[in-house]
Amino acid sequence: MGYIQHKSEESVEDYLETILILSTRHPVVRSIDIATELKYSKPSVSVAMKNLKGRNYITISEEGYIYLTEEGRRLAESTYERHTLLTNWLVHLGVSPETAAADACKMEHDISDESFEAIKKCIHSLF
Repeated sequence: MGYIQHKSEESVEDYLETILILSTRHPVVRSIDIATELKYSKPSVSVAMKNLKGRNYITISEEGYIYLTEEGRRLAESTYERHTLLTNWLVHLGVSPETAAADACKMEHDISDESFEAIKKCIHSLF
């Protein structure tokens, strides 16, 4: 996978993870909520939502409410699990929560399934 394609996939995962998180805080998720959360421009989020809809990761109601599809939810939950586990692990190792969260955000996109599962197994056996 080339650099540009890799960055694009990171962006997809970040948007889906954000929609998942926002859906636990709000009764409905709108583009403006995503733009505010990520500190992105409304036009950038609008383009991203069209892309996510085109890839069947989200649906958008007539009112502009954004919902994850089954595939979108699966990818969002996987990304969020990686983020949460890696953040908590780094904090446990003595990394500040802010740095741990930032580093986990980078790691969650690049770590292989095999390595993540090994880390998860190790962490669960220790705690």
